[in-house]
Amino acid sequence: MQLFKKVLIANRGEIAVRVIRACHELGIQTAVVYSEADKEALHVRLADEAICIGPASSAQSYLNIPAIISAAEITDSEAIHPGYGFLSENAHFVEACTASRITFIGPSAENIRTGGDKSRARQIMKRKGVPVVPGSDSPIRDEEEALKVAKKIGFPVILKASAGGGGRGMRIVQEETDLTQLYHTAQKEAFAAFGNGDLYLEKYISEMRHIEVQILADNKGSVVYLGERDCSIQRRHQKLIEEAPYFLANAKFRKKIGDTAIKAAKAFRYRNAGTIEFILDKDEQIYFMEVNTRIQVEHPVTEMITGIDIIKEQIKISAGATLPFKQNEIKFSGHSIECRINAEDPEKFIPSPGKITLFIPPGGQGVRVDTAAYSGWVVPAHYDSLIAKLIVHGKDREDAIVKMKRALREFIVEGIKTTIPFHMRILDNPDFISGNFNTHFLEKVNNK
Repeated sequence: MQLFKKVLIANRGEIAVRVIRACHELGIQTAVVYSEADKEALHVRLADEAICIGPASSAQSYLNIPAIISAAEITDSEAIHPGYGFLSENAHFVEACTASRITFIGPSAENIRTGGDKSRARQIMKRKGVPVVPGSDSPIRDEEEALKVAKKIGFPVILKASAGGGGRGMRIVQEETDLTQLYHTAQKEAFAAFGNGDLYLEKYISEMRHIEVQILADNKGSVVYLGERDCSIQRRHQKLIEEAPYFLANAKFRKKIGDTAIKAAKAFRYRNAGTIEFILDKDEQIYFMEVNTRIQVEHPVTEMITGIDIIKEQIKISAGATLPFKQNEIKFSGHSIECRINAEDPEKFIPSPGKITLFIPPGGQGVRVDTAAYSGWVVPAHYDSLIAKLIVHGKDREDAIVKMKRALREFIVEGIKTTIPFHMRILDNPDFISGNFNTHFLEKVNNK
């Protein structure tokens, strides 16, 4: 297996820095792209080469496929790592890379298309015997069909965009009288966000946890799971705190959900790193939700409990390597928690861009900070507000919580507002500490 000589990173922020570090440790040179708003960004400083590809607007820079392909060709990059967000789940981008004889570090275009079509993914899972939430077997044609399906499975139900995620194009329908209005609202939002207004409908499970399984799959068809993550602490379907492992799981549950994830991955004929996401109801019944065909923001918590560098494995698999370990060789150690530190007002959750006048990250044993921020850096208003991920590892969950609280107290960011105070409140909450929460945890906290 011959590794790439140079990789272009088609992203920005902490994930671009993360990929640069992995490449350099593998002896691979790096090139990056950047917008005019990111000319002083850390990923530009750390890479071996940097190419400006346009103005601040994402559409004219980080989503500009011709400009990114040209940057790869100019820098003689053999492969492109897309990070997460932007073009990471764009099948057309994968095909453009292939047409230009550039390796896309990630799954195939077909994997991405299948994973991106939530309704089709459900159909595949049902055929392969993977449990799915009761609902429509294909996109619903109109509100009349939606009502028919809803009456069959019973209210409440949830409408979801077939072509996307992140809470956009999603509406919970509690009663029949609300269905028509919410159907049209979700359809318009889905079309605006994804250019596709198709919706599917599922039974709404109110008391649920969001549990996902990290998988790795090589080009020979071997698949392993690297344990599960609990991502139930969310605001408007956006994850804020993630943990690994799901601390209420025993060995039997872990094997069950892991084997189900492998079954799902093989049904997709999946390649590279990915995440199979599940809903876990109050009776601990698992249901397939979706597959994420990219590296995820929360991948470090899995790395902390397994010792496996997922980014390096992505790169090696794309270069033709087979998985270097079997399932029974993967060991899990301790507990890890990640807090997403955003440049946002912690009370109103509105963006807080601007100049960081002082940035002092925490340290110590078992503390990791993935960031592209530094003192003097101006946080642009044009992109996602994530400025750092604070990750800790402890011998158990109690130890990890104590370590995270200490690290949050040490984390100094001045000049802008951040969500650090929000995380400190959550880490002090008795229900969080005891594990008594689900995806509606923040709504209950805010209503008290």
